Amino acid sequence: MTERLKSLVAVVTGGFGALGRAVAERLVAEGACVALLDRAPLPVGGVTEGVALALDGVDLTDGSACVAAYGTVAARLGGVDAVINVAGGFVWEPIEAGLLESWDRMYAMNLRTAVASSSAALPHLLARGGGRIVNVGAQAASKAGLGMAAYAASKSGVARLTESMAEEFKDRGITVNAVLPSIIDTPTNRADMPDADFSRWVKPAQLAAVIAFLISDEATAISGACLPVSGRV
Repeated sequence: MTERLKSLVAVVTGGFGALGRAVAERLVAEGACVALLDRAPLPVGGVTEGVALALDGVDLTDGSACVAAYGTVAARLGGVDAVINVAGGFVWEPIEAGLLESWDRMYAMNLRTAVASSSAALPHLLARGGGRIVNVGAQAASKAGLGMAAYAASKSGVARLTESMAEEFKDRGITVNAVLPSIIDTPTNRADMPDADFSRWVKPAQLAAVIAFLISDEATAISGACLPVSGRV
């Protein structure tokens, strides 16, 4: 694998989860210096080999916590060049029997984390003369199914955030894009849908490869895109 991301400092939020680990592995393999941020404690078995920095206990819904975390990354690794906002969550809940609290939780986990992380990263990206932000959205942002309203609405917010930020920073060297996966092939999703055809789902490594491209120099001309990564769903 080529080192097209050599010397690039990339921050991955939600870095201890299945997708975060896959993204970290891909970026490290392509030569990036990777920092992981997560609210969860450090995994017992450690983080992805080659990761330069892992910060646990970071509340990504808290602006001050994000500012402090990015300050630590910049101080220890010399700056920030790319941000991949993976942190998020999911709830399946019909409106009829649902709770308003679920909407608040989806907003906080999926949209607020992306806003707080991106806002905290911006001064560091601008100090480098530009950079990359990639948000993990969802295919459901375009078409919500039964029980997906709260989740889809929050991910739709991620798409609109992506588009607006791309416009705001298009003349300042920062590209902002989103990937919109269908169902990601994770242990949790397999447990929740044991009868599904897992071969049709998007592998974390496949999604990570798309993200790696979007933060590379090859994607300089792409900004404001919400890119479907659907597998065969």
